[in-house]
Amino acid sequence: MKTKKIIEVILCVILCYPMMGWANGKVELTGLDNYTIPLNKKGALIGKVIPQQNGQITLLKDTAGIFRIDKSGCIRLKRNVKLTSSTPAFRYGITIESEGKTTELELVKDEFIHNKVVAHRGAWKNHDASENSLSALKNAIEIGCEGSEFDVWLSADSALIISHDPKIGGKQVEKTTREELKMISLKNNDYVPELKDFLLTINKQNKTRLFLEVKPSQLGKERSIALTDMVVKMVHDLKVQAWVNYISFSYPVLQRIQELDPAAKTAFLSDSKKIEEIKADKLWGIDYPFTAFKNDKDLIKNSHKLGLSVNIWTVNDSKDLKLYLDEGADLITTNEPEMLLQMVKKE
Repeated sequence: MKTKKIIEVILCVILCYPMMGWANGKVELTGLDNYTIPLNKKGALIGKVIPQQNGQITLLKDTAGIFRIDKSGCIRLKRNVKLTSSTPAFRYGITIESEGKTTELELVKDEFIHNKVVAHRGAWKNHDASENSLSALKNAIEIGCEGSEFDVWLSADSALIISHDPKIGGKQVEKTTREELKMISLKNNDYVPELKDFLLTINKQNKTRLFLEVKPSQLGKERSIALTDMVVKMVHDLKVQAWVNYISFSYPVLQRIQELDPAAKTAFLSDSKKIEEIKADKLWGIDYPFTAFKNDKDLIKNSHKLGLSVNIWTVNDSKDLKLYLDEGADLITTNEPEMLLQMVKKE
């Protein structure tokens, strides 16, 4: 057992070392402040390149031939071009160059759903699927949820593993290797998925987004930051920024995400911080438990005044779902997405 433990530690150090070194530096990944292409608008503004550099930003590659970059560093459609719902393609790759560095990006036709429904750990409760499984994610997409929430941990050998609890199948995720975790059986012939599995599933459509929860490590703050770095890097490497929002119970994790990607949409899961502080720290929104809204009847209204997005978790009671819909919550995370979808349709 001691030998196995030593091997796991060595693997973690080897695999995490580049990320840990990265975490100690000032790193800001090149990207855009928006990746979605508005419909029915000629020459539409898509997003501004960040970080802004003093040098010229060049559009090196545009296989579709429909984009341009203006003097302010904004990506736009060409002046005579517009996309419509009948435009067959929905993903468009471009390459930009800034101060000698090239970055590949993916722009997405904006047909994303806005019905407030976020499936908690995917749509699993009313389906033959395990929570946080690939089947649960695909179900959430199929039934038409605005988003699907899920949770990411770092395995003993530094794989990005999806599981809600720190243990799955009786094994502690952070002390178990990827291969051992893959041997755990889930419903519908599923296996314990990795982050890459989810990211390469979500980008096959442009209706449902992901709410990616970065789990604080039980093995220390440094490991939490290493996990965060690996997650954000994979999102950028796979060019799926348009599909991903970030949430966490760890404020330092969210601050690290913003340091790496200032345009990332981040929301805090705990009501331990006041909304004024969250606004001052430039987070996208709050993702508080429903009890916080029961204790403060003006929380939604006051958050909106500050320009914060409001997500409420985890709401499963029909009366509460109706209440928060009526009060104007932007998003509601629920284990009953089918019920909430029916309510939204009626309204």
